[in-house]
Amino acid sequence: MATYKKRGYKPETKAEQQEFDEQESTTAEVFSSLDEGASRSEEWVSKNQNIILGVIGVIAISVLGYLAYNQFVEKPKESSAANEMYYPQQYFDQALVATTAKDSLFTLALEGAEGKYGFLDIIEEYNGTKAANLANYGAGMSYLNMNNYQEAITYLEDFSSDDAVLGALAKGGLGDAFMQLDQASDALGYYEAAVKHSDNEYTAPKFLYKAGITALEMGDKDKALGFFQRIKDDFPKSENAASIDAFIGMAKSGE
Repeated sequence: MATYKKRGYKPETKAEQQEFDEQESTTAEVFSSLDEGASRSEEWVSKNQNIILGVIGVIAISVLGYLAYNQFVEKPKESSAANEMYYPQQYFDQALVATTAKDSLFTLALEGAEGKYGFLDIIEEYNGTKAANLANYGAGMSYLNMNNYQEAITYLEDFSSDDAVLGALAKGGLGDAFMQLDQASDALGYYEAAVKHSDNEYTAPKFLYKAGITALEMGDKDKALGFFQRIKDDFPKSENAASIDAFIGMAKSGE
């Protein structure tokens, strides 16, 4: 009864006294159990405090070590790698627009010169950095332009990026390399991956077109039609849309 909890309450009957005593006894047992539990916890902590402090110490050292490594090793490493990228990137950009000596420029981009790092040096010396990742793209595309398709595949497969254009170009580059190695099925898969990576106006129609041509060569006209039709419907102002009706006609022929 709630009246038992009132301060100064005195039972009036034996039954009430007995119930009151039982309630008091139960309460005492609860507090006794809590005291015993607290004592056991305190005893366990006392016995194992060295272990507890050791674990806390290891965690603290790990956190501090990570912060120190990031501050004094990773950040300087990233900065140094980014600076080293300037030299090979210059030659790579020049090679892309050059009309002569393209292979020589790509070679300088790959191997460096005059004590300066090339893409291959950066990949080796700064492994795990953002610059090394970009160097994989540069190396892969350089080898692709130099018709060294197996090396192009090796480096482009090691490159990863969420960037809409760069990520799509890398996948499309893999498609080009496999196509040159007469592995049309693999090439088609990478062209589709390039389109799936981003549907931007620059790369999507470019690789839809290549996917369509590849599907035609493989004899899959229905699939080719799908790629060509998407260019016509979704990218009508693109360069690849200029002659797309002719390719749609080729894909439809024999239906």
